[in-house]
Amino acid sequence: MHVEHLLRDESLGLRLLWAEEALLRREISGVTVTDLEEPARFVRPDEVVLSGLVWWSADGGRDKAERFVSGLRDAGAAALLAGEETHGSVPGDLIDACVRHGVPVAGVPAHVMFRAITDAVYLRQWGGLSRHHALPEHLRTRLDRLAAQDADPAAVLAAAFAHLDAAPAYVLTPAGRTVAATPGADPLPVPEAAALPAGAGGATVPVEADAVGPYERWWLHLPDGAAAPPRLLHEIAAFLGRCQETLAHRRAAGREAADALGRLLTDPAPGPDRESGDAATAVRLCGLPAAGPYRVIVADTGARHAGLADGALTELIAHTTPAFSAVGRLPDGSAFAVVPEEAAADLAGTWPLVAGCEPDIPLHGGLAAPAGEPAGLPGALAEARYALSSARETRPARSFLADATHLTTLDTLLTGIPAEVRTAYSRTVLGPLFDSANASTAALLNTLEVFLAHDGSWARTAEALHLHVNTVHYRIQRIEHFTGRDLSRLRDRLDVWAALLCRADPQDTAAATTARPARSSTSPARRP
Repeated sequence: MHVEHLLRDESLGLRLLWAEEALLRREISGVTVTDLEEPARFVRPDEVVLSGLVWWSADGGRDKAERFVSGLRDAGAAALLAGEETHGSVPGDLIDACVRHGVPVAGVPAHVMFRAITDAVYLRQWGGLSRHHALPEHLRTRLDRLAAQDADPAAVLAAAFAHLDAAPAYVLTPAGRTVAATPGADPLPVPEAAALPAGAGGATVPVEADAVGPYERWWLHLPDGAAAPPRLLHEIAAFLGRCQETLAHRRAAGREAADALGRLLTDPAPGPDRESGDAATAVRLCGLPAAGPYRVIVADTGARHAGLADGALTELIAHTTPAFSAVGRLPDGSAFAVVPEEAAADLAGTWPLVAGCEPDIPLHGGLAAPAGEPAGLPGALAEARYALSSARETRPARSFLADATHLTTLDTLLTGIPAEVRTAYSRTVLGPLFDSANASTAALLNTLEVFLAHDGSWARTAEALHLHVNTVHYRIQRIEHFTGRDLSRLRDRLDVWAALLCRADPQDTAAATTARPARSSTSPARRP
């Protein structure tokens, strides 16, 4: 199938926006659906790329379009099919970038589902196979009926493979969670299942579905790649895509109550510009129990990949299967969830697995201490957001979940303060000592650090620095002169010690933060 064949399909109504004649005769190898701003690593040569343009915005749109299209060119994409629903039309910045990089671009009308395009490509691509390689007509009718009845993926999978001599088949997520399996199929260990979409044996086909983020996408996997031909697998994957779209829409409807809870917890004080209500009512509307203990978790994926964190939390919670949960978005765009206290340990253990679905996108999270009652949830949310800030500052380029119950020392507590605030505090308290560019200042700073590390002992400081005690006395006097602090007083020592910690890189304390033992999960819950 060539690009021009797809554009001529009147049932799709694609609008060609730019292409050179020779590029339209390029053969299509497959389809990739993505809304990542930098999609290159997910695109194979000669694939058509479908994008809803969620990543594009008028602010910096030209640069975003340049990165996106240059990535498609480098990956060897055959064409870009851009959805018109999000912005009403395909942005001019994107069209201009396609012209510069020689990537054909067409608009996808708002009423056309992406699944219809993937079906058109794959059914045409494998249309030359003999009839027995496709799903039998009666089975297609049955699967269509199941999808229309909002059947779960396990029912669709069982019906689809019933005629294939009990060949095991699985629906998996990139994090290794088994969404569904055919009856009698052996359970797949999570690490093994997580490796399968990367091509570790068998046959693996992506399940294309609208409104599904990268952490939640499904894959249809057969351990025996010869058990079914590609056309059959893609037809089954299309029905599974309908199941996932139904589940996604159902979750989206349920998240309205969770979003309302998030708004209330962010600003619990009533006011004329926000809905009235209390935490107990909002908790009940989310389907949560009337009493805890609850744990609140907040997550985000940064400004460049905004909107993906709620999908990550959804997948994270699906792994742990807690007794209850609510996932929503806060007014600042970050995602949050409320789960039972006993799920906290599983969340922390599963975090690296879910983050590994998108290794190039740092997934940061903050987990609050237990809250016993709904009235304690606003405080728990504030605590989780502080822990999220700590995670960002501690490991800005790597995924990390910070637990507020682990912020038990001054150095770990300070990681939640923005870098600019820490630097300003350190500069103010240390004064001339903040800049260690010259040797005399560096010597005073070193003496101060050793002095505080040895609990203000003159003798032990002198011994550690191989100095005379009188020299240590002189240097401490100079430090007190520059800082205006009396280092014989505990309060002043703490101020100066905090300034030294604020001057350090938060990543230097990351190992100590994670190495310290966690506070017991039986610690007292927060009370209103």
